Amino acid sequence: MPLSLGSSAVVALFGLVGVMVWRLREGRRPVTLKTIVMPPLGMSTGFCMFLVHRFRVHWTWAFEAFLVGACMLSVPLIRTSRLILENGIVMMRRSKIFFGVVLFLAAIRYFARDYIGKIISVEQTAGLFFILAFGMILVWRASMYFEYRQLFSEDSFFSQY
Repeated sequence: MPLSLGSSAVVALFGLVGVMVWRLREGRRPVTLKTIVMPPLGMSTGFCMFLVHRFRVHWTWAFEAFLVGACMLSVPLIRTSRLILENGIVMMRRSKIFFGVVLFLAAIRYFARDYIGKIISVEQTAGLFFILAFGMILVWRASMYFEYRQLFSEDSFFSQY
């Protein structure tokens, strides 16, 4: 039974609330390489959806969706989150507008999905937006990884003196 845009919007809303709660809890815990790398690795299992023919899209659409996520939508996340070193522990510090940015990105995705869903199937729309989100998360987490490595290279540099 195919999903309707209405039911997928409800699922997306629950997903958004889940992400917001997770981000709040995550901000109170130390950041490790594992917590940086695991979300994109775990999310990558979602590519199995493309084994089902209904989810498949043309590779140029997939590439464009990835680029939009990686080059445009990841930038606000990168700019509103910073890693800091406190007593040898890395913590995430978000700006006060971080959650506003997350809500804004979710709204963009929701309204774009509504428009695109009128052109292609709900399953293909879900596939494209999964790729878009993966590009966004992958670049954001890569940025966090390099920031994490830089914190420890600066710390070890200064601890020599």
